Amino acid sequence: MAPAADRPGYWGTPTSTLDWCEENYVVSYYIAEFWNTVSNLIMILPPIYGAIQTCKDGLEVRYVWSFLGLAAVGIGSWSFHMTLQYEMQLLDELPMIYSCCVFLNKCINILSVLCRVYPWLRALCFTSLSIFLLGFVLWNIDNIFCDSLRATRQRLPPVVGAVTQLHAWWHILTGLGSYLHILLSLQIRSTYLKHRPKVKFLCGVWPMLHIESQKAS
Repeated sequence: MAPAADRPGYWGTPTSTLDWCEENYVVSYYIAEFWNTVSNLIMILPPIYGAIQTCKDGLEVRYVWSFLGLAAVGIGSWSFHMTLQYEMQLLDELPMIYSCCVFLNKCINILSVLCRVYPWLRALCFTSLSIFLLGFVLWNIDNIFCDSLRATRQRLPPVVGAVTQLHAWWHILTGLGSYLHILLSLQIRSTYLKHRPKVKFLCGVWPMLHIESQKAS
């Protein structure tokens, strides 16, 4: 799947077994796949903030590790797409496999809980799953129609062409979907423990879970 418009770059010839649809070293000499790299920020910064907030709220450590696990996936993916080196590919794929196992287990548990206990949270559950699945669809389109996408980018201004980097959208959507999944699990657990959780939006955009202090009786 290596693009024909590749350029030489800082990390040398790719040694990874995969080379995605984005043209190599086109945007930056130091980053092999620029858009596939920077799109991982959504899997790094918000989960780290979420882990810090979870610690401040005194919630269970397993949710801190869930956020940090997602951040580890983002860091591994950043390293892989930035270098296209085999060692960094392993750093990308192994955390992803482990995290998917954890999320799948949580998903099954959450769906069963939502159908008995907290039906008003179903919307957040299905939203996170839908966003994740949309990312998966775009990932497949990027793989199947790579030649057409590259040809289209050649005819578009660079900024507009960046929108056609569907693998980068895969990172954004799956990162958001996974983050919402952790948030949902944390909200269900906090509600069960009677912690008074409330979803707030950072800068009016990004959802965060805050625990309201208990009112004195």
